[in-house]
Amino acid sequence: MEIKSTGNGYWRSTRRLIFSLLVIWAFVSLGLGIILVEPLNQWKVGALPAGFWMAQQGSIYVFVILIFFYAWRMDHLDQKHQKSDKSDS
Repeated sequence: MEIKSTGNGYWRSTRRLIFSLLVIWAFVSLGLGIILVEPLNQWKVGALPAGFWMAQQGSIYVFVILIFFYAWRMDHLDQKHQKSDKSDS
């Protein structure tokens, strides 16, 4: 038996995913890169203080990882809720 989705669960899951990823992105870029930079500077990443590295490089790496995670997770949500952008013609 095939269950058809009404769309409400799909959009609720999509909004939850987007909100979660935005919170992670804000924490990494604002929290670790600006607010908590002094405590992070106690450690080194290579020759650079960790706070500086996180503000300059780490937040970009996390952002790229979040993009790939979002695409992977949305593919699973689309399959779960039977959404597809592929035409059958």
